[in-house]
Amino acid sequence: MIHMKLIQAILIMLISSQTLATDISAEHRKKADLVARRAIEHLGTRQNPNTLGWDDDPDLIKIPAITGLVLTGLLLDPEIDEKHPLIIQGTRYLLQFVQEDGSIHDGMLQSYNTSVCLSALSHMNSIESSIALVNAQKFLKTLQYSSSNTTNPNDPGFEDPIDINHPYYGGVGYGKHGRPDLSNLSFFIQALHDTGVSTNDPAFQRAQIFLSRVQMHDQINDMPYADQSDQGGFIYATVPNIESVDGAAGQSMAGDIVETSENGDELTRLRAYGSMTYAGFKSLVYTDIDKDDPRMKNAWKWIEENYTLEENPGMGDQGYYFYLCTMARALDAYGVDEINGHNWREEMIDKLYELQHVSGGFKVKNQRWMENNDILITAYGLIAIQNIIN
Repeated sequence: MIHMKLIQAILIMLISSQTLATDISAEHRKKADLVARRAIEHLGTRQNPNTLGWDDDPDLIKIPAITGLVLTGLLLDPEIDEKHPLIIQGTRYLLQFVQEDGSIHDGMLQSYNTSVCLSALSHMNSIESSIALVNAQKFLKTLQYSSSNTTNPNDPGFEDPIDINHPYYGGVGYGKHGRPDLSNLSFFIQALHDTGVSTNDPAFQRAQIFLSRVQMHDQINDMPYADQSDQGGFIYATVPNIESVDGAAGQSMAGDIVETSENGDELTRLRAYGSMTYAGFKSLVYTDIDKDDPRMKNAWKWIEENYTLEENPGMGDQGYYFYLCTMARALDAYGVDEINGHNWREEMIDKLYELQHVSGGFKVKNQRWMENNDILITAYGLIAIQNIIN
């Protein structure tokens, strides 16, 4: 019996050492641990001493999602659990924003705030957190556009139902006066995934319709703006605004790109870009799309052709930390360690180490989408590093 246990222990050690050698070298793992420790210590100093949340400006409407992102980054660390003082205090702060309908927000950005906070709650087991999780999950599903959803608080009031042919179908957006977009949908899908919703759930099935309409490939996307496109990456939305629903022109924050058709014609099409492509790719993984499916294969083709850690492809420095965070989550979920011979885990560790101040925060690269917010980009960096090493 002892002999067998000894053999089993040796085998486990060998398997573990091979895994570490393949994925991340000992040197890079040490560097990644340092990045994580510094970020955690820094976020501890940035907690508001009065409210015990993060980024709580009394002169502004509060965004509990930022605290949700911090809590998620902290709870992904194997050395931190619900009994850690930062988690106890931060959770108490977050739960103050739970509304009667189950949503979690402070009067704005219902979908974004509820989704991100729900992902944070998925790492907790207290009774209060569990109740909030169940109710937030139920609320979140009411925000998805479809003809069967008659309780959507963000229903824009179209005369015709939002059926499967409508550009809003399956999407989730910021609110009633906006329109659905891939960013919000990806947080929505992340939250459902994190809280264990089955991929057979209608919410995931509807989401796949919207995902296909923001993927720039004419064999996948039935919208006119993808005609003869073969990029494979993702754009932001199916329409620029609520007034343009009938035209369904699509929207990309990266503008346009000139593609050459099979006939040699030059066509101007919406440009797929980095952060949204990884958001879309991650969402496909979470909705359990087979790796041989054209949607996955074409998205992966774009990723291979545009792999970089120097910028958010198509956007430069804009949304860069969100890009890194989403990229790490997507590639880790997909279960791949190399892209075109690049060990993305080690290269991202090097990049985050390079960008991090000794104090633990990260260098601001661009202020768009709140990425001049020290807490937000540190949370993004922490979530990225945790998905690389844990």
